[in-house]
Amino acid sequence: MEKSKKAWIYCYIDAPEDTHGVLKGQHEKLDSYASQMCLTVVGSSYDLGNALTLNRPGLVELMEAAITGKIDVLIIDCINCIGRDTKQVLEFLHKLNGYGVKVYSPLEGEINIEHQKLMISPV
Repeated sequence: MEKSKKAWIYCYIDAPEDTHGVLKGQHEKLDSYASQMCLTVVGSSYDLGNALTLNRPGLVELMEAAITGKIDVLIIDCINCIGRDTKQVLEFLHKLNGYGVKVYSPLEGEINIEHQKLMISPV
């Protein structure tokens, strides 16, 4: 019997505060997605505000979980939750990939780093 993959849920909204409970709704949607994929959610984190930097507490906590081998999968709402700077996002995904972590989104499916590179490469 195959061991269940360990997942981390990362939620993000581009607002200074969550006055309407958007983070809770996002978390519930991602938790449901993880269940559909038969993943065991072992942790979660979130961030609010500006996505121009990747030095955000929730992303740092997520990366620590990846570095220590606590997770196999990251579940996000969409790639923009990681950040807006394409180079920074690709570097972040590359690091996660190096720790054996795959990234999934209910909107985008598996977010493959090679596919992302192809999408931004000049023709």
